[in-house]
Parts: sequence; C-alpha cells; structure tokens
Amino acid sequence: MSPNAPTTPSRLANVSRILVMAACILLASLGATASGYGPHQTVSIAVFTMLVAGTALYWNFHLVFAFLGVSVILVANIMNLADLAGETKLDIIIFLMGMMFIVGILKDVGLFSWVITEILSSPRLTAPRFILMTCFSGTIMSCLIDETAAVVFAAALVFQVTDALDIKPFPFLFMTVVAINIGSAGAMIGNPVSILIGQNARPPLSFNDFMLWSFPLMLVEFTVIFVALCLLFRKEIRTMDGKMAHRRASGFTLAPMIRVPHRRGLLILVTLLLCLVFHTVIERRLGLQPNTMLITTPLFFAAILLMWRREHLHRYLQHDIDWGIIVFLMMLFMIAGALERTGATYRMAQTFSGFFGEDPSVLIPAVVGISAIGSAFVENIVFVAAFTPVITHLEETPLLWALLHGSCLGGNITMIGSTANIVVIGMLEKRYWTKVHFREWLKVGALVGIISCVVAWGGITLLAPYMPTHRQRMVKFDHNAKQVVPVEASR
Repeated sequence: MSPNAPTTPSRLANVSRILVMAACILLASLGATASGYGPHQTVSIAVFTMLVAGTALYWNFHLVFAFLGVSVILVANIMNLADLAGETKLDIIIFLMGMMFIVGILKDVGLFSWVITEILSSPRLTAPRFILMTCFSGTIMSCLIDETAAVVFAAALVFQVTDALDIKPFPFLFMTVVAINIGSAGAMIGNPVSILIGQNARPPLSFNDFMLWSFPLMLVEFTVIFVALCLLFRKEIRTMDGKMAHRRASGFTLAPMIRVPHRRGLLILVTLLLCLVFHTVIERRLGLQPNTMLITTPLFFAAILLMWRREHLHRYLQHDIDWGIIVFLMMLFMIAGALERTGATYRMAQTFSGFFGEDPSVLIPAVVGISAIGSAFVENIVFVAAFTPVITHLEETPLLWALLHGSCLGGNITMIGSTANIVVIGMLEKRYWTKVHFREWLKVGALVGIISCVVAWGGITLLAPYMPTHRQRMVKFDHNAKQVVPVEASR
C-alpha cells in the first residue's frame, strides 16, 4: 500500500467540507440577491454564512473565519472601525470575563471539591439518589455560575464513583451533561446565550425576568427529562446501585478522606448571587441605568477577589480566562452587527413572519424547533447571535424565551451541540482512551431533544398570556429610566 493511502480519506473529507462551505456561501448569496437584498446586505449575509459553516465544519479554525469575516466587512466598506468597535458588546464581554475569574477562584478555594465530598459522604447513598444529586447540582451550577465549570465538576463526581465501582461512565456523564445544558437556560448568568438574549432584547431583560419566566420552565424540563433518562438507562442504574450496596456493606466509602475548606467560597457565591438578584433595586438606589449592576457585579467581585488572591493573578489570566472564546465572541458580535446595521435582520424578520404568520401559537413552536435544530449542529452562540435581532424585530416577548430554550435544549441533540458536550467528551476520551461515536450520542440525544422541546413549547405557550407584552415592557423600561436620578442630584 502506498504510504500516502491513509491520508486519502482525510483529504477527501477536507475537500468535501470545503465544497459544502462554498456551496452554503454561494446559495446564501444567490438567495439574498434573488430576494432583492442590497449589495451590503448580501455581503454581510455571505460573511455570516461563511462563519456559521466554517465553525460547524472546522471548529478548530473558528478564529480564522471570524478574523476573515471582519476583514471582508471592513474592505467592503459595510462598517468602519468605529462602527465595529461599537458592535463588540463590551457589556457582555466584561460580564463573561468577570465570571470566568470568579469561577477560577471558587475552584481554587475548594468550593467545588467540598460539594463533591458532601455528596459522596452521604451514608445512605444509592444510585438513583447519587444521579439525582449529581444532575440537580450540575443543573443549578450551570444556571447560576457557568456551564463549563458545572460540567467539569459533574464529570469529576461521576469519575470518582464509576472508577471506584468499575463501571462504564458514559451513561451517567450523558445524563449529567443533558441536565447541565437544560440548566443553562434557567438564569441570565450561566450561559453566554442567556446574557446575549437578555442584553440584546429591546428593552433588555433583567435577572429577575429570567427567574420569573425561565427558571420555573427549566425545572419542569429537567424533571421530565430526568425521569425519561432514568427509564432509558435503568439497566445501568441498577448495576450501579448493586455495586454501591456491596461496597457499602463492605464498609468502604466513595468519598475522598479529606476535609475541604469551603466557607469562604460559599460566602463569595452567596454574596454574588444576592447582588445579582437585587441588582434592579441597587440600580434604582444608586441612580444607575437598568442592568448596570448586573453587568458590573462580576467584574467588581473579580477585582476584589484578585486583590485577595493576587499572587495567583497570572495563573488565573492564563488558565481561567478563555481568551480564544472572548476574542471569537467579539468578532462574532461585529459580524452579527453588520447584519443589523445593513437592515438584513429586519428583512429576515419580515420574511420569517411572512412565512409563519404573526400568531404566537405558530411562531413559538417554529422558533423553538428552528433554534434547537440550528444549535444541534452549530455552536449555539453563533446561531443565537444571528437570530436574536430577527426575534427582537418581531416584538413578541414569548419568542425570546422560545429562542433561549430552543438553543439550549438543542445542544443535547448532538455531541457537538454545546460547549459542555465537547468538554465532557474530551475528558472522557483523554481519561479512558475511548471514543464516543456520533450515532451513539444522537440516538439518545435526538429523543431527549424532541421531548424537552415539546415541554418547552407547551410551557411557553401556557405562560405566554401572562407574560408582559413588548409594549408593556417598553412602558416599564421608560418609567424606570425616568426614575434614574444622578447620584449628585439625589444628595
């Protein structure tokens, strides 16, 4: 056999991917031109299509496509440098950076290790109870801290138990990562998608809006999917339960025999969450614009904590801030901003409403389904960045929640559908030298995705009549803005 023969399949695969990406760009450009879009609108659509197709087919080169897209926008004179700087959405960027610092420090002070030890130290730990505690704690952590931190925490917990019991970890890792993806839709701070939708909505959504409308729906989705997964993996759960009982009868424990300090980490977390919960009250008292405290609270806490842990500053900068993601998001927001500034998203919204009508009972399942399918194959932040302005132009409050839940739930369908999936697969392959196949994930993920999306559809439809309309939200926003009094004047 020729020494070049083994590389032939990869070369063919690369050529196929390039042809698929070129075809997507060409079809998007021709479709925009045929629909009467202007030259700048067509170019911005082509650039965004290149970014979406490129990141889906070559995720390792996502920054390459982002840089290339921004370059094309500048050369095509769609936006100038000042316009681009205005589209970086620094509010979201500084929020994410602050949260990344805080999560790194919380890991450093032992908070996550303490939670793991507490769960495994339960004297009557059974497999169902262990899975419930792992999934629920991962859900809440992804909801209130960060989905990446949550999946690292949950994977460490699962590995600790499956290694001790000598059983396959994949079913239990799958259950926890599904719960984490669901939980990321519960609050405004656990997922870049949540903060992107919340801040880009007109008017912006607050932390309390998420806790009122999204968090309860997330709990219902979690409950339904947890029961379904327990039925699907009942054989594996039964095996774990039997081995746990045997180990318990032998007098062994699953928990590491160490005491983990946790009070400082717990105090930090509780104080941070209280500031976020009451950010609206604080903003009014200080005479600040809405959501100012929501965005700056993580940055303020990070500054204080970095003063405390200043000897580890460079380590946090190098290992806990994902600079690749930060830069990619800034480039992504610039490219998405080109769609908005050229009016392409407004025309897309008109086309979307023209096709599906203006009846929320039709639009809600359409948005849930489209966002779920799109997020199953494309990083959901990319999909949501393009789709949020379209939904905003439709001026229907329930559609914002449909976009959020569809994009988060769609991440469970495929193994590449969310960052949490990719992280846990990488940990599994590195630890056990095993490979997770796309079909193995899809056959369960598709069922989970369908069930959870139906639950989201039903829940949002039931809640829609009680949600404030776009007009009511605007009136309230204007009223709050008028109440903002400069601090000097209030004195």
